[in-house]
Formats: sequence, structure tokens, C-alpha cells
Amino acid sequence: MDLISSFAHHFGKQPTLLSRAPGRVNLLGEHVDYNDGLVLPVAIDRTVRLAAAPSGDEIVSLFAIDFGEQVSFKLSELDAKVDLQGQPLPGWALYPAGVAWALNADGLSVSGMQAAYTSDVPVGAGLSSSAAVDVVFSITWQAIGAWEADRMRLARLCQLGDNQYVGIACGLMDQFASAHGQEGHALYFDTRSLDWEAIPLPSDVSIVIADSGIRRALVDSEYNERRASCEKAVELLRQYKADIQSLRDISPQEFAAYCEFLPPVIRQRAEHVVKEIARVQSAVVALRLNEKKSFGALMYSGHASLRDLYQVSTPELDALVEIARGLSGCYGARLTGAGFGGCTVNLVDESHAPKFMRDIEDAYLRQVGQLAQVYLCRASAGACLEWLS
Repeated sequence: MDLISSFAHHFGKQPTLLSRAPGRVNLLGEHVDYNDGLVLPVAIDRTVRLAAAPSGDEIVSLFAIDFGEQVSFKLSELDAKVDLQGQPLPGWALYPAGVAWALNADGLSVSGMQAAYTSDVPVGAGLSSSAAVDVVFSITWQAIGAWEADRMRLARLCQLGDNQYVGIACGLMDQFASAHGQEGHALYFDTRSLDWEAIPLPSDVSIVIADSGIRRALVDSEYNERRASCEKAVELLRQYKADIQSLRDISPQEFAAYCEFLPPVIRQRAEHVVKEIARVQSAVVALRLNEKKSFGALMYSGHASLRDLYQVSTPELDALVEIARGLSGCYGARLTGAGFGGCTVNLVDESHAPKFMRDIEDAYLRQVGQLAQVYLCRASAGACLEWLS
């Protein structure tokens, strides 16, 4: 049953609009967006798709097709995080409820609606399925409310909902990429100034994602601990560089001078962030010069840093990266997303991509004893909407 038919079957009427928002894969710049850093994500051709119609009241009724679950809640009771029966909202419903909460907090009108949605972005795989949900609901409420807001404002409000309503201390990169994606381009995004630039990807290179099959619950993981470590590093480094506001303000050279004054674990976390920001800057230069091997070397270096310094990799992710390193046509590989499970991203020569995909799947099964889902992705456009009537 397709999306429109599912909506009609569930709600007994036709939807009035369709919307979609993509997931993302991050080529470089991991765990730096909440440190005011530079990132290089790509919106991918895996999306959350939503069908909706205004309800004419303050009730939001959601049908999560992939879970086979439904919930309804009142917009006037968002702070309570409960459904119409007074029961706690299920985890999956906190994301759209958080978007409604953030839009309201910013003075943007949010009205009741009925919505059914589905996704082919793997959940918990590090491809920002939750950010895609955030963004698709934000543009849908914008359309229904007929108010003006640019995509950056929407992305920031989606982040606010995740931070303060859902309870995930995420940065802005994921929502930004889902809202701003451009076909065939990576997005060079400064998370401090919010300046960004779309940079063409080489036409003869494929993006291959390998899903380790290992899942993590982001709220319950050590993600928030990593962020706290970065904030502690900034606090301690202010003794030596008084004007520092975030780890973005420390160059690799300065960090080499000051790092000995940091406790060992905090030093490791901060070293990753400082050097990862520098890697993104080098990677953008490599992209502009079409130096694919240089770009790939930076990906491998980034993975080693995430593994050894930030300690967010897993044996399965490490295995995928090492397998990729030994396969023909692979320029670079690294884990993508928060880590603790999920996927690797691989930059592969287009002519080698089909064999690469077969080989990495076979080798992973032999070495790890688990099947990896491997798929080709295109850099795609950001969120969009279509009125049906």
C-alpha cells in the first residue's frame, strides 16, 4: 500500500499535501557541529515521506506506518508530553511533537493535522532519520500555516526541539543538511556563522554506505558525555586563551601547546575536535582540486580519530573500514554519524562501485558473521512539498 493509500485507509479521507525530507551522510566533520565547527554533509536519496491534511482543531493525529503505531495529542498540552489518554508519548512521536513545541515557542502558528509517514532512512544507523522527520514536519506545518520562514530558521527550530524537548544534545548539521541539500553537491557548512556553500562532488565518484547492523539509542548513549567533555575542555583552556568560546577557537598548533594541561580523557576528546575541523578545511581544498586520494586519506584519518580519541567506533565499524581499505577503487572510508554503531561512508570510483558493494558485503559476513546492508547513495536535493488539492 502506498503512502496516499495508507493515509486514506487510516483516516478515511484523502491527504491534501505530500512532503519529503532526506537523510544525510557526513563525509567529514564528525562531532564538531556542537563545537561551532565546520562540517561537510551530503543529503542522500533516502527520505522520510509524509502525507497530511489539516484537522480543523488542535488535535495532531500521527500514524507511523513503519511501526504500525498511531498516537494523537493536543497542541495545548505539548509541555506534558502526553497523548489524549494522558499516557506518555512514545519515543517516535516526541520528534514531531518537539517540532510543534519549538515552532510555537518561536511564535509560528501550528495547527492540528492528520499525518501518515514512512521512511527508507534506516533508523539508528547514523543517517539522521530523526532529523529528516523533524524537517518534514516543519515544512508541513509551514505549508498548512502559510507563514514565512527560511530553511535555516526551520533547521534551527528543529534542533531546538531535539535539544530541549526530546533531550538530545545534537548540533545543527543534520537538520541543516536535510533542509538545504543540493543534488550532486556536498554542503560546506560553518555551524558558527551559519554560512554555507554547495561544493560539487566529482562526477566519477560514488558514495557507498555500509550498514554494520549495530544499532544505538542516541539519547541513552554516551553522546551527551562527549559534548560535556568538550565544554569542560573549553573551560579549562580559558586559563591559557581567555577569549575561547568553543573548541573552534583553538588551532592545532595552539592545542599542541596547551593540551598537556588537560585531563587525559578530556584531552583526547578535544584533540579529535580540533584536528577534525582542520581536516574538513583540508578536504574542501582537495574537493576543489579534484584530489580524490587526498580526500580519502582524510576520511581514513578521521575514522582513526573517532576510534582512538573520541572512542565512538565499534569493532564492526572498524572492520568495515579496514575491509574497504583493501578493496580496489576505494578512496576513503569512515564511520558516519554519532557512532556507537550505524554505518560507514565510502568514497569509491564509480566504475568499481558495483564490485566494491558485493565484496564488502561478502567480506563483512565472513569476518563478522553478520550481514551488512550496502547501498549506493546520490547527493540529493533537500526537503520539498507538493499540494494535492
